[in-house]
Amino acid sequence: MDNVRVILWAVLASLLWLAATQWQKTYTPVPEVITETSIQKAAQSILPAVPSNDNGVTGIPQGGSPAAVDATKTVEQTALITVKTDVLDISISMSGGNLVQAYLPRYPLSKDEPDKLVQLLNDDPEAIYVLRSGLRSTEGKAEATHHAVYTAAQDEYELGSGTDELQVPLVWEEEGVKVIKTYTFRRGNYAIGLDYMVVNSTDEPYSAFSYQQLHHVYAPMERSMFNVDSYSYDGPVIYDGDSYEKLDVDDLREEPLDAVYTNGWVAAIEHHFLTAAVPEKGTAEKYVAGFDGRNYTLTASGPVKIIKPGTTEGFSGQFFVGPKLQKQLAETAEGLPLTVDYGILAVLSQPLFWLLGKVHSFVGNWGWTIIIVTFLIKLVFYKLTQTSGRSMAKMRKLQPRLKKLQERYKDDRQAMSAALMDLYKREKVNPAAGCLPMLVQIPFFIAFYWVLLESVEMRQAPFILWITDLSVRDPYFILPLLMGGAMFIQQKLNPAPPDPIQAKVMSILPIVFTAFFAFFPAGLVLYWLTNSVLSILQQWQINRVVAAEST
Repeated sequence: MDNVRVILWAVLASLLWLAATQWQKTYTPVPEVITETSIQKAAQSILPAVPSNDNGVTGIPQGGSPAAVDATKTVEQTALITVKTDVLDISISMSGGNLVQAYLPRYPLSKDEPDKLVQLLNDDPEAIYVLRSGLRSTEGKAEATHHAVYTAAQDEYELGSGTDELQVPLVWEEEGVKVIKTYTFRRGNYAIGLDYMVVNSTDEPYSAFSYQQLHHVYAPMERSMFNVDSYSYDGPVIYDGDSYEKLDVDDLREEPLDAVYTNGWVAAIEHHFLTAAVPEKGTAEKYVAGFDGRNYTLTASGPVKIIKPGTTEGFSGQFFVGPKLQKQLAETAEGLPLTVDYGILAVLSQPLFWLLGKVHSFVGNWGWTIIIVTFLIKLVFYKLTQTSGRSMAKMRKLQPRLKKLQERYKDDRQAMSAALMDLYKREKVNPAAGCLPMLVQIPFFIAFYWVLLESVEMRQAPFILWITDLSVRDPYFILPLLMGGAMFIQQKLNPAPPDPIQAKVMSILPIVFTAFFAFFPAGLVLYWLTNSVLSILQQWQINRVVAAEST
């Protein structure tokens, strides 16, 4: 029974060690030569396949040969129009009306360089990351694909003060078919509406389907314990209307994805940020994903619609370009909040994040929020820790008698164990009761870790004085040192393990934990420090009460 506490501390130390060493590993794939076969596979995902049947029946595009588009083709240097809102700075290419550049004015790369903003979309061929969209004809007629050249009434658009919505219409017209492609931007919102209005002025029906496409170079960041961003997942993901999946690009190279989902979407994640292509809700879409060894391409193609002569038909969808703000993600699409990946303890992390958000709405500072929530968690488990603390206090009082028994039976461990158990029974002490708080702390510690790592709301969040960013390590290691000191005091208030070797192991744990926590997010260290201080105060009070009861 005396070993349980040591084992639990060892388990937590092992978890910390695994996390710290994992940060230093890299999962960057070994560069491979791009073969002709891989280029052909990638080309298949550049434009969605046109249905092989032309019988006019509406449905998901199936079969047929893909358009012969070179996957290595660079982005055409055509005219750009700029769109500025309070949260987005977007560039749209007139070639295809694609979103090719995106900066986030509210999110600098670092607090030290506020003028350098997070960039999500990029039309540089060496770092390609674009959101494409278009219409395909099922009959080989003129079509407004992501290579078609659009026109616009102006080359600059800006969301004015007092205006909550900005529409950017692009126009393409050829062979009697006119397409008005409209992007809709809203104040404070990272979701971008995408609507097509197709006017058929010909004498024949015009059959077409819309598609949205995400094209991104695959360049995962090298993992490092000094860079928290590098530990989060970077890459393509997909939602099939029911479940969320991270796509392995090497698997896509060997076997490209080709499936039909309803209420699905595709996205690319970069830690706190993502871009997503969200088709119209309620429609069955064909999803195709491929990887050519350098770039991955995710495409969602909608059902075919027939536009009769002299009539108009609409297509719609959405893009999301921005931080993983959970409220906006939930408003944009079902399942999109799953991109905030809290891991296996999401059942704890989600309500924990909700509680942190509620407290923060009153406090306005994430550091004080963490302290208050830690206090509330401690309050919830107060009775449990009180029972455990009383047992620990009684154990502490029994230390002299325990030492005498150890000396008396030092050559007979079986007799010593029996004598110890008899003493515990007579004094009504449970030596394992002190382990219960640790059992509670371990899952909450891990849940807090993932909330701090994944929640963009806490990115670059200041606390006080030198703590200007709770999501990265303390630059001066003051919090880890304070935490180590608190752990040392906490140990002194609790009984030492009867075994000398165990006692030595426990005595060095504050040093070990201080070293581990030195590189962990300051917010996580603040949580553990607060928890330790509250535990010290509670145990000190319990020790006083137990001592008074025995006099």
